[in-house]
Amino acid sequence: MAESTSSSASIEAVERSLASAGYIASRQIATAVYLAEKIEKPILVEGPAGVGKTELAKAIAASRGLEMIRMQCYEGLDEAKALYEWKYAKQLLYTQILKDKLGEVLGGADTLAKALDQLHDFGDVFFSKEFVEPRPLLRALEQPMGCVLLIDEIDKSDAEFESLLLEILSDFQVTIPELGTVVAIVPPTVILTSNGERDLGDALKRRCLHLHIGFPEPKLEERIVETRVPGVSATLRKQLVGFVNQVRTLDLKKLPSVSETIDWAKVLVLLGASELGHEMVKDTLNVLLKYEGDIEATLSQVSGFVAKADRQGVFG
Repeated sequence: MAESTSSSASIEAVERSLASAGYIASRQIATAVYLAEKIEKPILVEGPAGVGKTELAKAIAASRGLEMIRMQCYEGLDEAKALYEWKYAKQLLYTQILKDKLGEVLGGADTLAKALDQLHDFGDVFFSKEFVEPRPLLRALEQPMGCVLLIDEIDKSDAEFESLLLEILSDFQVTIPELGTVVAIVPPTVILTSNGERDLGDALKRRCLHLHIGFPEPKLEERIVETRVPGVSATLRKQLVGFVNQVRTLDLKKLPSVSETIDWAKVLVLLGASELGHEMVKDTLNVLLKYEGDIEATLSQVSGFVAKADRQGVFG
């Protein structure tokens, strides 16, 4: 019982810590962050775009005072862009220097075998750490104080790219053929995000804690808006969140997410709105919705949605 109480208090501490960085987390999110730190497992965060997956990684880094290293995934991403590549220009320069000094280098070699041995020793230098250009994955392993590694939109990368991540996600290390195994100085906190554009492999999922962030409950979304848009009145906050939640019941190409709610709240405050009105909604609906077809489908519902949202604002 005491252990359960302690864990509960620690999860609440995570909630407060994230809130101090401007991220209002649900209990589920705070629990996942707490567990990931305790058992040193990456978190695979899935959910629609704009619900706060990337912001979670930023908030964890800010709340812990750590650097955040971000790797944006895309189709065709490979080892050279994600892990490391050789500094070819520097290698070429050193090759020229070696060529100019070849006589001095081989001066003491009286046989071909000795000469080849000496050249081989220099060849090893060309593939040493000095000539490696670290990319996000390797940089994250080399941070002496640890960091937050954000592997953003992993579902946009090729399925083959997942294989490159498996060693890092399970053991916080990576093997470079010419150098050997590089082990993390301090294991990074790893956050992977996915918008669900493709199914991820079982091997990757097994190495991660799973967290799905969907659209928040109205009360939580109101708290988020209050934190991110402090100038919005309590009445308007309730009304706009109520309106957005009604819009999410429609069959639209892209339902408005938390990021759109925040943007809309900022626009309404900028326009001096103290409460939600029919004309104000029509004039600013393009901030909330991203496709013309969605806007047209919503316009016919505006009057009813505003009336219901108004009642929610008045009666809470």
